[in-house]
Amino acid sequence: MNNLLSQVWSAATVGIEAVPVQIETSIRFGLPKYRVVGLPYGAVRESLDRVWAAIANSGLQTIHGAVTINLAPADLRKDSSGLDLPIALGLLSASMAELPSERLDRFFVAGELALDGTVRPVDGVLALTLAAQDRGAPNVIVPAENGREASIVAGIKVFAVASLAEAVAALTGDLQAFSRSSDTSKLRTPMPADMADVAGQALAKRAVEVAAAGGHNLLLSGPPGSGKTMLARRIPGLLPPLTDDEALETTLIQSVAGVRHGLQVESGSGRIIDLIRDRPFRSPHHTVSDAGMCGGGIRPRPGEVSLAHNGVLFLDELPEFRRSVLEALRQPIEEGNISIGRSNASVYFPARFMLVGSMNPCPCGFQTHPSRACTCSPPMVHRYLSRLSGPLMDRIDIRVDVAPVAVEDLGTVGAENSQSIRTRVLASREVQQHRFEGMTTVRSNAQMPSALCRRHCEMTPDASRLLSSAVRHLGLSARAYERVLKVGRTIADLSGSRTLDTAHIGEAIQYRAVDASRREERR
Repeated sequence: MNNLLSQVWSAATVGIEAVPVQIETSIRFGLPKYRVVGLPYGAVRESLDRVWAAIANSGLQTIHGAVTINLAPADLRKDSSGLDLPIALGLLSASMAELPSERLDRFFVAGELALDGTVRPVDGVLALTLAAQDRGAPNVIVPAENGREASIVAGIKVFAVASLAEAVAALTGDLQAFSRSSDTSKLRTPMPADMADVAGQALAKRAVEVAAAGGHNLLLSGPPGSGKTMLARRIPGLLPPLTDDEALETTLIQSVAGVRHGLQVESGSGRIIDLIRDRPFRSPHHTVSDAGMCGGGIRPRPGEVSLAHNGVLFLDELPEFRRSVLEALRQPIEEGNISIGRSNASVYFPARFMLVGSMNPCPCGFQTHPSRACTCSPPMVHRYLSRLSGPLMDRIDIRVDVAPVAVEDLGTVGAENSQSIRTRVLASREVQQHRFEGMTTVRSNAQMPSALCRRHCEMTPDASRLLSSAVRHLGLSARAYERVLKVGRTIADLSGSRTLDTAHIGEAIQYRAVDASRREERR
């Protein structure tokens, strides 16, 4: 009995990486029977219904018989509608002499099929294209709306198809490859908010500048309407653009997660993206779940901590977040990644971000207001502040009180705009870039491990005595001691100093002394 065979390459995402998947199709003449093996789940189990309808409605023909489709490796779970298009091409290749399996071996394919043969966009196309590059495949066939995303990878010829018929034309040489110059979508980045919009708040602005310069975690505390959120949302305008490696990491995460907000499109689909150059700014609502913050699900996907990788994670009204959500931040803050365990595998996602939080000093918000009375009892305030655990607070490098702006200052324009502050931040980051040259996991002062901290945070004798005294009087932990050094190193970089003196250490200690003074007041 005759047996027709074909092989097509695609990929399945695991974390932010794509694992090559070989789709083997066998058609034996006989009574029609269709079976997909190789650990198919959900969307893949249903794919044959979409595939057969798409083939028929595209005017294409395939041989019906005993069809077996194997998805190798067989022990890897597959649950993506992106396998529709390669399965369809495998069936057609086994039936059509014009589509030999040898030709398909030079392509990686992904795309979801509509019943009329239209190819719909899918997530993780950038990861698939990188997998094709690693395997040495020179071509990819992807949905038309993912063409720009796939073309990010150098050396890969991209065929962006709108239908199953176009995918066949790409394999037979009757379709031109995708060209960026032929893509007429107008890409634009949103204008960042300017620090000049914030009236007053000189101390808070200085704290924001230091945090942005060194990538330090920051907490802004103050009454409602004092400008905490305004300050936080202007931090992205102070940060340097992503490096090439960071841009690829960030775009890859957003691609796998299906997020397309890095670049906005004025016309056409919002899924067309370019390599993201602006640092992410994520601001989840305080009702976010553990899985929404850290990632997870039946098929694990990146959470907010990973979507904020190389950027800012802003948590407004920090004590309103669930305790379990906040405690889950401790590991990624320290390690720069998060691992999600499942019964069959563990999935790794990068999660190196700058944490920025804002909060009121008490439930009513007016404990530190100069003219409005606080209505909270001491137990209420204690319960509110105790939602933030000591270990989490210990990982926040800079804490600053944001006082209400005086009425006479409300109509004035800020003394400095974001561009002038950003100039100093970029100069500091350039110093850090030279300091950590050749290191792949350390890119800012906040990320220094203990060994580098000791090497690069040399203090004057007076500064050393000042820090030792602060540790005793403020009860700072060993972690807090090290983080004060890192903040002091950033302040010294901003002033152009190689050695940390008392002014640098004193300012860094000041950002740690806020909680100590509050504890004394509550006593």
